[in-house]
Amino acid sequence: MADLMKIVEQELSTKRASIPNFKAGDTINVHVKISEGNKERIQQFQGTVIYHRGKGTNGESFSVRKVSNGIGVERIFPMLSPSIDKIEFVKAGKVRRAKLYYLRGRQGKSARIKEKLAVAQPA
Repeated sequence: MADLMKIVEQELSTKRASIPNFKAGDTINVHVKISEGNKERIQQFQGTVIYHRGKGTNGESFSVRKVSNGIGVERIFPMLSPSIDKIEFVKAGKVRRAKLYYLRGRQGKSARIKEKLAVAQPA
């Protein structure tokens, strides 16, 4: 039984190591496996992270929001879901909140998030 637990923990740690660190306000690209009949394909979902809850636990999840054809679309992803192929970090956002639910009621310029710029280290 202990060997089985070690194997499961090892698999989870290797999967967790391949996921980049991100937080609310960041823009990420999630590659999701979609099965249609007997075929399987990968669909990309790029958007802003609304929240990232349960960090470091097995119940960790995050929500990504994007606007498609003028309609807001939100998807909730369990972090260790087998349907997630990979997660790409696109850009860091500068926000002061951990949960950005207020973006749901905004559109256009008021829904923008400032980009966090990295400070260059002098050589």
